Amino acid sequence: MEREVRVRFAPSPTGALHIGGVRTALYNYLFAKKNNGKMLLRIEDTDQNRFVPGAEEYILQALDWIGIKLDEGIREGGPNGPYRQSERKAMYMQYALKLVEEGNAYYAFDTSEELDAMRERLKAAKVASPQYNAITRATMKNSLTLPEDEVKKRLASGDPYVIRLKVPRKEEVRLNDMIRGWVMVHSSSLDDKVLMKSDGMPTYHLANIVDDHLMGITHVIRGEEWLPSAPIHVLLYKFLGWEATMPQFAHLPLLLKPDGNGKLSKRDAEKHGFPIFPLNWEFANPEDGKTEKIIGFREEGYLPEAVVNFLALLGWNPGTQQELFTMDELIQAFSPERIGKSGTKFDINKAKWFNQQYLKAKTSDELSGYLTEQLNAKGIKFDASKISKIIELLKERVTFPKDFWEEGRFFFSKPEHYDTAVVNSKWTNEAVNIIVEFKDELKKESEVSADRAKDLLNQVLEKNGVKIGKMLQALRLAITGAGSGPDLMQIIEVLGAKETVSRIDSALQVLSEHVKA
Repeated sequence: MEREVRVRFAPSPTGALHIGGVRTALYNYLFAKKNNGKMLLRIEDTDQNRFVPGAEEYILQALDWIGIKLDEGIREGGPNGPYRQSERKAMYMQYALKLVEEGNAYYAFDTSEELDAMRERLKAAKVASPQYNAITRATMKNSLTLPEDEVKKRLASGDPYVIRLKVPRKEEVRLNDMIRGWVMVHSSSLDDKVLMKSDGMPTYHLANIVDDHLMGITHVIRGEEWLPSAPIHVLLYKFLGWEATMPQFAHLPLLLKPDGNGKLSKRDAEKHGFPIFPLNWEFANPEDGKTEKIIGFREEGYLPEAVVNFLALLGWNPGTQQELFTMDELIQAFSPERIGKSGTKFDINKAKWFNQQYLKAKTSDELSGYLTEQLNAKGIKFDASKISKIIELLKERVTFPKDFWEEGRFFFSKPEHYDTAVVNSKWTNEAVNIIVEFKDELKKESEVSADRAKDLLNQVLEKNGVKIGKMLQALRLAITGAGSGPDLMQIIEVLGAKETVSRIDSALQVLSEHVKA
């Protein structure tokens, strides 16, 4: 009988959730739902020194915003709780002791000074990667080198110790990764990882194996940075007798800098001015206590469905030409086998493109809400009946909801400034004469449609034998203050004849000294 697919997203509450973590969560979610399985959230907070208050709430809000619906977790509860590792502390030691009793782990009493001295000796001997392993353990202070009675005495007297995994000296460790195929590592390259720290807390290596087993996790989809640790985890499953139910692994490719040269970092985002976190947040860095402010995709104006689409295609491809996917379509199309092995460039322009597509796909009524909210926030009075028309004129030109105001502010107030480059190149005697005649014709109209405005302008142009290209940009400048924008006749229709005439009069007065021959 096949097991129910169960995946987990297991972040540490050490700060804001990086967008790479959001992609990991998304891939887990897509895989679970594709296979009618369940997804749970587990908080891995064994490193209490790096805990940041508010980080758990941030993680939950980010997942909610992106549209990931959890089946179990710190908020949802479930039959496999608690879902914080710090609340599961008591259960880990029994598994560490089982490993010790069966000869697969050991007590190590080395002080930090002794560990440093060991590493220095290895460096002096030109060892490329100094580590505590099958060779060096023989020279250290542990239960494999100390007499049994001394080990018991040390334990009884409360001497500080850690429990280390006893990695076999000569063994090939294999795992079949869902993305990378067979991965084989010789145990001689692995170190004896600490499983239980001196404060009684488990390390990631032990805790995540125990928790994944007890929570029935069938597939572990996580970042490439955990691939070097995977052989250790395979050994732990074997030593604990859980090899038969060991989850399948899938290690996701890195998110790279926009130029493809190295891993994407917060510094890259700050340098290029784009977000790499889902939401805004302000928090105290646990390392130096300084307040850090981060910008989020949400607050920058990205729609959650656009971010989902963007992230899904950062490393995965559907094998078709389709680019726009709803969450349900992604669930149906998703397959780990179509995730690439190599890193993928973080192209923020592609994210902007997705946002444009999702904005354009919304109805004018939906989009009107964005502009109405901005106008109300600024205390600007407006004719509600014209908002939908304005939206239709702007929707092809915007990337973010805030752009409706930025691109369309001229609909609500006369220009205070005029584009200097356009003034210098297009504000000529010929253009001004045509604009004056056009204004005089508009004065005769109580209402004016775009078609009527166009007819009036063409009549004036034909009468004077002037081509429209000679003056259209100057006319736009007079009405909007800019040299480009939506269809000008449609703008005149929205503004009305009276307002358009008023704006032309203002421009003629302000720019009277700038007329070129």
